[in-house]
Amino acid sequence: MSMKRQTSSGLPEQLSFGWEERGRVGHGPGSDAVSGAAGQAAEQVTTAEERTRALKQDLMEKVADEANLLEALRRVCANKGSAGVDGMNVTGLKAWISVRTHREKLREQLISGEYKPAPVRGVQIPKPGGKGVRQLGIPTVVDRLVQQALLQVLEPIYEPTFSEGSYGFRPGRGAHEALRQASQYVAQGRSIVVDLDLEKFFDRVQHDVLMARVSRRVKDPRVLALIGRFLRAGMMQNGVCVQREEGTPQGGPLSPLLANILLDDLDKELEKRGHRFCRYADDCNIYVKSEAAGERVMTSATEFLEQRLKLKVNRQKSAVGQVRERKFLGHRLLTGGELGVAPQSQERLKDTLRELTGRSAGQKLSEVIEQVNQKFTGWIQYFRMARMKGLMQDIGQWLRRRIRCLRLKQCKRAHAMARFLMSQGESEPSAWMLALSGKGWWRLADTPQANRAMNLRWFKNTGLLDPEAVYLAARNAC
Repeated sequence: MSMKRQTSSGLPEQLSFGWEERGRVGHGPGSDAVSGAAGQAAEQVTTAEERTRALKQDLMEKVADEANLLEALRRVCANKGSAGVDGMNVTGLKAWISVRTHREKLREQLISGEYKPAPVRGVQIPKPGGKGVRQLGIPTVVDRLVQQALLQVLEPIYEPTFSEGSYGFRPGRGAHEALRQASQYVAQGRSIVVDLDLEKFFDRVQHDVLMARVSRRVKDPRVLALIGRFLRAGMMQNGVCVQREEGTPQGGPLSPLLANILLDDLDKELEKRGHRFCRYADDCNIYVKSEAAGERVMTSATEFLEQRLKLKVNRQKSAVGQVRERKFLGHRLLTGGELGVAPQSQERLKDTLRELTGRSAGQKLSEVIEQVNQKFTGWIQYFRMARMKGLMQDIGQWLRRRIRCLRLKQCKRAHAMARFLMSQGESEPSAWMLALSGKGWWRLADTPQANRAMNLRWFKNTGLLDPEAVYLAARNAC
């Protein structure tokens, strides 16, 4: 069989593990004995509760099923990502798992409960706004494969039980759905928000508290032991492997689900008390009608988080206030529930655009414009629900001045600048007047000569998109 032959899934046929029915978990060769045993067990149970209990006790066979591993491989390869401590990337993972002895050994280790994860590779990235760093833990690609296989089996068990107020890392839900719900709460008159911020949430999760909640629904001891090993896997940083007694570092496929399992207790407590809230991962906003009610909720929620879940509330960042004074997922809520863009988000966009249009980058103008278009187009897609037409007009004018400044600087000498201005229709005396001016580049970019030479038509020819036009198109498509 040719190595280049492709299956309908787009993966080499060598990676199809040799059976035809790939789309269903638990229906491949090698799992017939497991499927048969599970079928006989199912005949012996008489109630839905007993069938559910039997399912949860045989989870590792489903995790190790070859069809489930193939789906996990497909998703890990689609997500790409960096290599772990062993240096293997997703291309290497495809080659590794295509060897039958490798995948058979992996399945045997999972089913026997002997699989041991490798240490994660510690990576620190700056937080938005430059305030501190975020600790990531990058597992090896084989560990990511196993975590993804676990996720695919565990998610259907937990997902139906999660709260309607939870939006982060859930199928069919996301930031926009959370913002729509928050807008509805504000439109109903809940203009006070209890903004809860958890301090270093992913780094401070207590393993015993988390595992107690996982074990409420998962009864297979092998699955519980494997999750525990992933939580305790050491972190390799600067050549030193540090053992971890707490936390579930961001970077692995399983961490978001574990975070939702732990914080589901908070969701259920808020629901029991009748509160209106939106939670996206560790970012939770509770909407009330008065500041007095907000202070009561802040006190009780903080007590619950710290005493029951052993988490730490950041008292400097958490607050009770008017919704327009706080931010949620980069937005701020305005009167009547309309969405605006938080000032911090605006500044981060401008900081990024400043970096891309820096006069010392040495890039071609076409490359700069391509990067700028990608950045603000993606930014607008995320913030498209916000009211920001005026902001996009201001950003567009400011950005065009930045590009004019860059283009003039690229001329380097006076005669090159004069020649460029004349090529754009400026008269020779006017062009030389600007070229010989002693003004700084930023001031030169706002002169009449520069505005006439690099007008809207010139920007259209260079390929620069108009932020206002992009925003209106995205807004209309909502």
